Amino acid sequence: MAFKINDMITNLKGGGARPTLFQVEITSPFDPGLRDIVPFMAQATTIPSSTVTPIEVPYFGRKIKLAGDRTFDTWTVSIINDEDFQVRQYMERWHNFINSLEGNYNTTGSAAPRNYKSPSALVKQYGKSNPDNPIRTYQLHNLFPLDISTIDLDWNATDQIETFTVTFSYDWYTILPASGSEIK
Repeated sequence: MAFKINDMITNLKGGGARPTLFQVEITSPFDPGLRDIVPFMAQATTIPSSTVTPIEVPYFGRKIKLAGDRTFDTWTVSIINDEDFQVRQYMERWHNFINSLEGNYNTTGSAAPRNYKSPSALVKQYGKSNPDNPIRTYQLHNLFPLDISTIDLDWNATDQIETFTVTFSYDWYTILPASGSEIK
């Protein structure tokens, strides 16, 4: 195949997806206000990943690889911290309900996962030509925060806003394309 720049331009739909055109929505089982503020404070995240692990079956000195189970890695969101620590407070409260700081016990009334897991979070990817409708949406199901990172404090850190990360565990994700039909 001969190199033709016009072939590349033709095949790069919309000029390519941009990593800055995204939005995150997280629903907390304890603080409904979290869903309203996170879209403005989520500075960075990832589209979630999954892996199908191989099952190796030995046969006459060779190994045949078969498709095994799908696993889902953790998902991390970087959050801008404002002076009322609102998102940080929501995350710390959620974390504390799962396992209290001092007492080392669950304070949700029951250790049942439905009491501390959020039903879903969304990662929406937008295109440049239609900022009102996402071109792809990932819906993460049954998540809860595993880790709330430190916030670095430094007298030399001028002209900066504090950030922290929250790492979530989730059970699976679904993909909602722009048409609204779900990919399973």
